[in-house]
Amino acid sequence: MGDATRWTREDVPRGDAYDRRFQQLEAAGADVHGEAAFVASLEPSSVLDAGCGTGRVAAELARRGVGVVGVDLDETMLEVARRKAPGISWVQADLSTLSLGRRFDLVVMAGNVLLFVAPGTEAQVVERACAHLLPGGRLVAGFSLGPLAKGVTLADYDAMASAAGLALESRFATWGREPFVPGGDYAVSVHRSPA
Repeated sequence: MGDATRWTREDVPRGDAYDRRFQQLEAAGADVHGEAAFVASLEPSSVLDAGCGTGRVAAELARRGVGVVGVDLDETMLEVARRKAPGISWVQADLSTLSLGRRFDLVVMAGNVLLFVAPGTEAQVVERACAHLLPGGRLVAGFSLGPLAKGVTLADYDAMASAAGLALESRFATWGREPFVPGGDYAVSVHRSPA
């Protein structure tokens, strides 16, 4: 993906500045661990946090006793993750060519990960995520829909997951499991690989 990713072309806070936003939300009383709580409720023993950023989700999963590996392309984000949770394995890698040589109970792509990869690599990212799943494992992804989706629709995503051998298990409007209604502006999808 390199410099061609949407993430590197966007003028967004990175590293400590990105992390500070969640620290401020948490200090104000907001629950910033909805993604981790959702994932933990599925009772995985191992999780790949694909597009882990500064490690918020991975660190919370580790705190809850889940074995986790975090992967991100942005080294400035990983620097913060390594500082915050040095006991976690943090890997700098391109999600579209990812090959860790191991498999997980669950792969999570939280925080619009699929919307920030290089245009045209979305299906490769989904395929590589699925290649890291154990039999019966789950791919969990949450991302914005509509104008913010940058051309990625739920139908597209479902087709990518299906092509990678996964079936839709459930879909919600939020990480808090609010029911999904077509036309909504966000979706959390759970796809499962065959056992």
